[in-house]
Amino acid sequence: MGTGEGAGTPQRNTRQRVAVLDMLDSLNQFTSAQDIHGRLRDNGSTVGLTTVYRTLQSLAEARQVDVIRTDDGEAMYRRCTTEHHHHLVCRRCGRTIEVDSPTVESWAEEVAKRHGFADINHTIEIYGVCPDCAS
Repeated sequence: MGTGEGAGTPQRNTRQRVAVLDMLDSLNQFTSAQDIHGRLRDNGSTVGLTTVYRTLQSLAEARQVDVIRTDDGEAMYRRCTTEHHHHLVCRRCGRTIEVDSPTVESWAEEVAKRHGFADINHTIEIYGVCPDCAS
């Protein structure tokens, strides 16, 4: 799942939006809205939690951030590249690596075609333990 220009009207770059984007740019992992809010507060920001949630939802709709759901359903956010990609995510520390695979793309197209589906899209997150956490 990549990011890029979303459909609809362009979003205003409010102070809160810029603060959330700057925080996401500084992180290399998927992060919850609560964690983003806490980090912003630790840095002296007065952005409220509701504003962080609203901003992240808006950024996700505009495809400026990727969203995954944890096993318990919590949304986690990360600023990613604009090209289509998938994620390799460490279950322990949350470290995230963007990956692409022509094999996966071919497989998804083949499965969809075999079942008569058209205009497909997909997201794949692979969870494991990163080398740092494994040692």
